[in-house]
Amino acid sequence: MMEYKGYHAEIKYSDEDRLFVGQVVGVSDTLAFHGASVSELEEMFHQSIDNYLAFCKEVGKTPEKEYKGRFNVRIPATLHRTAVLCAKQREMSLNDLVTRALEEECAKLTAEV
Repeated sequence: MMEYKGYHAEIKYSDEDRLFVGQVVGVSDTLAFHGASVSELEEMFHQSIDNYLAFCKEVGKTPEKEYKGRFNVRIPATLHRTAVLCAKQREMSLNDLVTRALEEECAKLTAEV
């Protein structure tokens, strides 16, 4: 992933086009770019973000932040019930229980790398 001004982009290589192709993640607006070399790709990524921020300023739109800290998760009703009961038993909110579970799982992944 590449990072610039708090935005991140996922990078893939297109064999067909012989180009690196990037797309900014975590925002609903489509911000895509490409380059034949890593330096060109990085330059185009920066340009994409700078243009996005300039456009937002021009039209009076607040630029989207990458992640808002909120997301919806669909789970089976039985798991939902179990999670609520588990949180209550621990005297914590469901949100705190889910946050802790995600932190623990992500920590395991980071430790594996």
